[in-house]
Amino acid sequence: MALEYLPLLVLFVIASIFAAIAIILPSVLGPKNPNKMKQEPIESGMIPFFDARRRFPVQYYMVALLFIIFDLEVIFFYPWAVTLNKLGLFGLIEMGIFVIILLIGYIYVWKKGAFEWE
Repeated sequence: MALEYLPLLVLFVIASIFAAIAIILPSVLGPKNPNKMKQEPIESGMIPFFDARRRFPVQYYMVALLFIIFDLEVIFFYPWAVTLNKLGLFGLIEMGIFVIILLIGYIYVWKKGAFEWE
């Protein structure tokens, strides 16, 4: 029974060795000439004006979550489009119901003001 897990153990050992090499080798072989300018925190090529740990408005996270939710639901359109000929009218009606539910959710968050940036 334990012999069946031998390939998994070998894979784990090889992956661990590769990860250790990828972490240790650059610090050993890489150039070491730090100076004050290289150690400055830079964001998009500009020195930041504010602290990196400042608070973002909750609205930012709401828009991000809504984007992820609606983006993931749109992924369901691809398998439906591929199998539309096999599904026929039943598949078309089911996808219509799905789109209506999506639209109701979209209108709900729109009416709640989730897309308003204040």
